[in-house]
Amino acid sequence: MNIPSLQQQVSAEEWQLRVDLAACYRLVAAYGWSDLVFTHISAKLPSSVAGDEHQFLINPYGLMFDEITASSLVKVDMQCNKLHDSPFPVNPAGFVIHSAIHEARPEAGCVLHTHTRAGVGVSAQKHGILPLSQQSTFVLSSLAYHDYEGVAIRDDEKTRLQADLGTANYLVLRNHGLLTVGRNIPEAFLAMYTFENTCRIQIDALAGGGEVVAVNPAILDSVAHAMKVQTSGMGGQFVWPSLLRKLERLDPGYKT
Repeated sequence: MNIPSLQQQVSAEEWQLRVDLAACYRLVAAYGWSDLVFTHISAKLPSSVAGDEHQFLINPYGLMFDEITASSLVKVDMQCNKLHDSPFPVNPAGFVIHSAIHEARPEAGCVLHTHTRAGVGVSAQKHGILPLSQQSTFVLSSLAYHDYEGVAIRDDEKTRLQADLGTANYLVLRNHGLLTVGRNIPEAFLAMYTFENTCRIQIDALAGGGEVVAVNPAILDSVAHAMKVQTSGMGGQFVWPSLLRKLERLDPGYKT
């Protein structure tokens, strides 16, 4: 699609955020986590760009994730008003979920939501996430659950979603999918990579039919320190450059 570039119409800070968010959409597609056009990722605009208002970028509803570019992303306020000319609508359910979390969690720079087969499968299991893998230990250290209320198009669900999420960074949306909260885009992406693999491993382990071995609960207490050591204290920023190099090899068109 031929979408005019916004690079000269926005600040350098907003443009970089747009590029990183478009990269995140392309990576979600590359890893097979997208659901046609029906899931969503948002990135909050910093106060240096938005002032005291809450504003965020979200996908143009109707585009596949591997079509999304920096310029096609839609900027909205907390009433879902588009803040620049765009021919694209915003997914109503996407707005309800993301506006709720950005409102309740001011430190949330990025919110990432998926409907993957493994994620939805585990979300339908009554026991939820089990301590069956190294990956699961990171998830269990900051995990919450939200019961299914139908497609998230009603504003009254926001308060319940906010209360259920609390301060957690991993959220299982029952019968629906997975959601991660990060201080920035790389952090939310790495969290989802870990979350998705946790669910895939759990499905595989339980499908094997044999007795499973659970991780010692005491290990959960040291997870945060272990992650800091593994990423040199950088979190998702540690792996983000390598992911961008991957995109450069696949298709650098997200930067337009």
